[in-house]
Amino acid sequence: MSGGVSLSKQKHKGLTITAIGSIPLILVLGNSMLIPILPKMKAELNISQFQTSLVITAFSISAAIMIPILGYLSDRFSRKAVVIPALTLYGLGGLLAGAASAWFNNAYTWVLAGRIMQGIGAAGTTSMAMALAGDLFKGGEQSKVLGLVEASNGFGKVISPIVGSLLALIVWYAAFFAFPIFCLISILLTIFFIKEMKKKADPPPIGKYVKGLISIFKSEGRWLSVAYLTGATCLFTLFGILFYISDVLEKDYRIDGVLKGGILAIPLLFMTTTSYITGTKIGKNMKLMKKLIVIGLLLMTISFASLVFFKQLIPFFAVLVVSSIGTGLALPCINSFITGSVSTEKRGFVTSIYGSVRFLGVAIGPPIYSILMDWSRMGMFLTTAGLTLFVCLLSLFFIKVGKKEKGQNKNEAVEDSLFEKLQYT
Repeated sequence: MSGGVSLSKQKHKGLTITAIGSIPLILVLGNSMLIPILPKMKAELNISQFQTSLVITAFSISAAIMIPILGYLSDRFSRKAVVIPALTLYGLGGLLAGAASAWFNNAYTWVLAGRIMQGIGAAGTTSMAMALAGDLFKGGEQSKVLGLVEASNGFGKVISPIVGSLLALIVWYAAFFAFPIFCLISILLTIFFIKEMKKKADPPPIGKYVKGLISIFKSEGRWLSVAYLTGATCLFTLFGILFYISDVLEKDYRIDGVLKGGILAIPLLFMTTTSYITGTKIGKNMKLMKKLIVIGLLLMTISFASLVFFKQLIPFFAVLVVSSIGTGLALPCINSFITGSVSTEKRGFVTSIYGSVRFLGVAIGPPIYSILMDWSRMGMFLTTAGLTLFVCLLSLFFIKVGKKEKGQNKNEAVEDSLFEKLQYT
């Protein structure tokens, strides 16, 4: 009988993890799925290259602005109270953009309005998933779930260009109509399989809440800032290099469509696989996490510096996947550090700032790399290597490891967080 109960609990836990993992997947689809259809959109709507880029920028900027606000609301009320309306708005934004593309006269303006709606909705996704993982899972299990969240994020990056290309075979704006379907699935999973714990007390007034956050950043601000920068750098370089590869594949190799999406998925697949394995192995061993962050950034530095010497496609990708492995080592560890840095009632806001910074890294990657590409191929790769080496040194010197992670009692009721360790030692 006890075995049956255990199996039932395990099954429910698996469904909870699936529900949490579906939330960041929606975020990733927001930009990546549209990239293959942008040239067709430009032609069909008769808009400029700059106007076309705004379809991505409007989504990214509105999300980056709203993420901290929704993070506060999730701390004030509950994660689900933010996630479900956010996913609903995301789906409605896709519906508006699709309907405008199909039937409206002034389609572009309405497409932008739909993308802004989607960006606001996207603000309640990945950071909320990280906060939920921190709320509902403890110890090594928490790190495993955070690794799965990062893997889900990466999996979305892998499949979204391919899915976008396939949907475009039906009609170029079909991807917009796909968003409400994906959102509905995630909403249903969230409603039925994520059970939040009731808050033990009423949320503090905003003044007290802000003072608590200020105290966190006074005591933890140095290493938190470095952790934020590390996460943003990983995604900035990832999407910047993908932008470069996309351009090279089309101009130099005449590779486009679904095949191009499949090739772009190769480094993302390595990153996703590494993220999953890292998340399952690190537990709450913070010394190991710090080592893996440094090793990951060193691998990225070596890979980017070496790419200067490789122009043929196969050797280039063989060296590039080393940087993807490095990214996959670093990101789950950064996620665990940040998620475990504060108590539950402030976790939503702190992880939301992290989500916002990551989103800005993604948003500025392609335009900055377009400037670097026009400047110098060698300069682009060496500048990238210099950036990752600089962030590696910052992580080495400023990310601090808690003193008590090895000797903790497994049955401790208190949250296993760096913040609480510093408060009570």
